[in-house]
Amino acid sequence: MDSTHDVSHERFGVVFPGQGSQSVGMLAELAGAFPQVQETFAEASAALGYDLWRLVQDGPEDALNRTQHTQPAMLAAGVAVWRVWRESRGALPAVMAGHSLGEYTALVCAGALDFATAVTLVADRGRYMQEAVSEGEGAMAALLGLDEEQAVLVCNAAAEGEVVMAANFNAPGQVVVAGHRAAVLRAVEAAKGLKARTVVLPVSIPSHCALMADAAERLRERLAAVPFLMPQIPVINNVDVAEALDVPAIRDALVRQLFCPVRWVECVRAQMGRGVQTVMELGPGKVLNGLNKRIAKGLETRPVFDPDGLRQALALLA
Repeated sequence: MDSTHDVSHERFGVVFPGQGSQSVGMLAELAGAFPQVQETFAEASAALGYDLWRLVQDGPEDALNRTQHTQPAMLAAGVAVWRVWRESRGALPAVMAGHSLGEYTALVCAGALDFATAVTLVADRGRYMQEAVSEGEGAMAALLGLDEEQAVLVCNAAAEGEVVMAANFNAPGQVVVAGHRAAVLRAVEAAKGLKARTVVLPVSIPSHCALMADAAERLRERLAAVPFLMPQIPVINNVDVAEALDVPAIRDALVRQLFCPVRWVECVRAQMGRGVQTVMELGPGKVLNGLNKRIAKGLETRPVFDPDGLRQALALLA
């Protein structure tokens, strides 16, 4: 971890986005101002054996959206923004979290996991997930306007012997469900009957549900050989909404994350429970920024992915 400016800011947290925030051309403006961005992607490219920066900048979009490419791209993007933040004398946060894949980014930035090691690890994670479910067999959908309990009941009623379950508790009134395609579509129809808005997501992989059990076992074996250290900054994980107390617990939480829901509402509230009043989203897009505002009224939130956002975030903490 960079020690350029090791002042901790007790009322400030950092979060890292996951899949779904990627876009062709992301971080181009930040890369124009800070060499750390392309340097970070060059490290990732060397580990992967292909030019990740070129894929991120030039596409094609369908290649970037393949999960075994998306995951290292989002990891590298988050780490690149973190390095720019530290180089710009940004303070160390009191606590970190990441949404799904973003948890790996948090662990790298907290000093628990080597970056190059993490890049190949998440590429494999993406491949295991892709291979766990045949093309067209799985689906995910957002149910908007239902509370958590209603969403769970809708899934239970729609399952009919197949898998459909809450995958992401993203914000009050926004629950993403995942499972077998037919069961997800039944849940969507049932949610519409309860006056919910629904969006079937453009993903081929039903993340964070029981269909990922095979992928999770492969990930468990892969993680057993990966060296971890204890984080130098607390990282709240998605699955338990807690800090892991030792290295085996870090690995175990990452395995269970594949087939258990992302408890994002609780992750943000847990940061606030530690006195955090400002949360920066480091990485492409503003997805978590939007969710965090809905989770906690009065929480200061800022997305950092371009020079302007960086300036605003640094000024807010100054």
